[in-house]
Amino acid sequence: MAAQQFDFGMIGLGVMGRNLLLNMADHGFKVIGFDKDEQKTTAFEKAATTGTTVKGVSNLKAMTDGLSLPRRIMMLVPAGKPVDDVIESLLPLVQPGDIIIDGGNSHYTDTLRRVQYLAEKGIHFMGVGVSGGEQGARTGPSIMPGGDQEAYPHVQPMLEAISAKFKGEPCVAHLGKGAAGHYVKMVHNGIEYAIMQLICEAYDLLHRGAGLSNDELHQTFDAWNKGELQSFLIEITAAIFKQKDDKTNNYLVDMILDKAGAKGTGKWTSQDAMDIGVPIPTIDMAVTMRNISALKSERTNSAALFAHSITPVTTDKATFVQQVHDALFFGILISYTQGLAMLHRASTELDMQIPMPSVVRVWRAGCIIRSTLLDLFTNIYDQNPQLENLLLDKQIANMLKGKEAGMRAVAATAVTNRFPAGALLNALTYFDAYTSAQLPINLLQAQRDYFGAHTYQRIDQPGSFHTEWNQ
Repeated sequence: MAAQQFDFGMIGLGVMGRNLLLNMADHGFKVIGFDKDEQKTTAFEKAATTGTTVKGVSNLKAMTDGLSLPRRIMMLVPAGKPVDDVIESLLPLVQPGDIIIDGGNSHYTDTLRRVQYLAEKGIHFMGVGVSGGEQGARTGPSIMPGGDQEAYPHVQPMLEAISAKFKGEPCVAHLGKGAAGHYVKMVHNGIEYAIMQLICEAYDLLHRGAGLSNDELHQTFDAWNKGELQSFLIEITAAIFKQKDDKTNNYLVDMILDKAGAKGTGKWTSQDAMDIGVPIPTIDMAVTMRNISALKSERTNSAALFAHSITPVTTDKATFVQQVHDALFFGILISYTQGLAMLHRASTELDMQIPMPSVVRVWRAGCIIRSTLLDLFTNIYDQNPQLENLLLDKQIANMLKGKEAGMRAVAATAVTNRFPAGALLNALTYFDAYTSAQLPINLLQAQRDYFGAHTYQRIDQPGSFHTEWNQ
C-alpha cells in the first residue's frame, strides 16, 4: 500500500461506519476503514462499488499511515469509554493539525472535554451528529458537525458530498462551538422521541378508540403523509401497518410487545433542559412513557386491580379521524417548538453559538425528524435568527389556531375515555401555559416565601420582598 494515499479514515466498520465510508467512496474519495474484526473489513471491501478506492485494515497504524495530511479520521464506536480508548490509541499515531471526528451519539459534556484535551495536543476534535439510520448513511444522512472551526474546511467537501440534499442544498452545516454538533443531535433525538410518542397516541385513539383496522390505519396515515403531516415518521408508520408477520401471518405490529427500549439520548435532552431551565414537557413525557412501558408486568397487575377499560369513541368516525389529525399536527409542531427553544437557549447559556437557520436547514432531508414543516421553519428563522420560541411567530400562531379545536376535542376524549395520551396532553398544557399572560404562580411564590423566606416580586413596584406570614 502506498503511503498517505487515502482521503478519509473510519474507525468502526459496523453498519453505520461502513455505509458512511462507502457513500464517501461513491463520491470519488479514497477511503480506508479500520476494524479489529477482520470479517467486517472484508465485508466492507466486498460491498464497495466497482471502481471506487476502498481498503479495510485491522491494524490501526496501517490506517493512519495510509492517510494524507492532515489526517481526517472519524470514529463510530459506542459512546463513553470506548471513544476515550480509541482516542488514546490514536494519539501515538497522529500529529498536530490532524482531525479526529466522533460521529457517534456521545454526551455533549464528554465531547467538550475531548475538544479541550486534544486541543492541548494540537489535534482538532469535532463532535458530529449523524441522523438517517443505516440506509441514510449509505444514501445521504443529515449531518450536524460542531466544534473546531479551523478543522471544518478540511472535512467539509466530504461531508457535503455524502449528505442528504434538499432541493440540491447539502443537509450539513457547521453548527457552532465546542460540542454544538452533538448537542444539536441530542435535541434532534429528543424531538424524535416526542413525535414518535405522539404518533403512538394517535394510533391508540384511532385503533382502540375508533376501531380502525390496520388496513384503515395504513390508508389514513398514507393520506396524511400526502398533506401537511408529510414526514419520514408518518411515512414509515403507514408502511408498518401493512407489514404481515411471516410466522403467524397476522399483522406484525399486533405481534410486537408494548415494551420500549431507549439508547438514552431522549433522557439526556430532558436532563439538560432542566439544567438550563427550558420547558420541554412533551419530550419529557415521551421519555416517561417509554419508562412506563418497560414496567410491563406491573402494568398488567395494575390493570387487573383497577379493571379499567378503554371506552370506545362514539364521535362520528370521519370527524374523529380529522380531530386526531389536527391534534397530531398540533403536538408535532409543539415538539419542534420545544426542542428549537432549547437550542436557542443553549446557544447563549452554554456559549455554543448555534446558528438556528442552519439547524432547521440540515434537518430538511436525511434525518429521522425530516418533515414538510422544516421548510417553513427555515423561512421563519431566516427572517428572525434570534427567535426565542416559534409560538412568538404569527404564521405558527395561525396554524395552531386552526388545529386548536381538534386538539382540545381529542384531549377531552382521551381523558374521558381513559386513554394514556400523555404527550398530546402535555403539548396542550405547554401551549396553554406559554400563551397565558397570567399563571397561578403568584400563590406559589407566596408559599415559598412563607416556609423558606425566598422572597417575591410585586406587580406594583420593583425589588424583592419578604413577609412574616404567620403574624
